[in-house]
Amino acid sequence: MAKCAICEKAISHGNKLSITRSHVSNRASRTWKPNLRTVKTIVDGQPKKIKVCAKCLRSGKVKRA
Repeated sequence: MAKCAICEKAISHGNKLSITRSHVSNRASRTWKPNLRTVKTIVDGQPKKIKVCAKCLRSGKVKRA
């Protein structure tokens, strides 16, 4: 499953709405996926590849190897 190893951001589900956003418009289900990157990091003193979302990378929550 697509999930960030740091913040545990995962796939979220919801509905697609039409452009007019009318209350009678048909809705279709859709998913939003996190922007994951595979990054080589230091975990417990050893380099390891983990999946991290782009927000955690930008904010500096991950120390790259």
